[in-house]
Amino acid sequence: VSVLERQIFDFLGYQWAPILANFIHIIIVILGLFGTIQYRPRYITGYAVWLVLWVTWNVFVICFYLEAGDLSKETDLILTFNISMHRSWWMENGPGCTVTSVTPAPDWAPEDHRYITVSGCFLEYQYIEVAQSSLQIFLAVS
Repeated sequence: VSVLERQIFDFLGYQWAPILANFIHIIIVILGLFGTIQYRPRYITGYAVWLVLWVTWNVFVICFYLEAGDLSKETDLILTFNISMHRSWWMENGPGCTVTSVTPAPDWAPEDHRYITVSGCFLEYQYIEVAQSSLQIFLAVS
């Protein structure tokens, strides 16, 4: 259920790498449940291997949003495959966030992307993303 919730918000933010990872995770969870019910060791082993990759992916997402090392949450390449300029859905729609359009938009701003400022958030979007990834790690380990 938590992966489906995460999938929905990643779709709303056009974050293609997390969408793909979540989709694969959903399929592997279904196969893992099938393997457990049918007592198929290969499915269970495959699920265990996937969980290691899933935890690694979520650790990467945490490091990405907390900007560990050379990672920067301002780059489009990593989570959107550089095909869109969208960010986390929570950036504009987080709890208490007020979105203000900046007019006129600067010359360098793309025509299909609005130039905004976000203020007044009770919880910054990167911490919501970190909490979601932390929950995924907790569920995978347990």
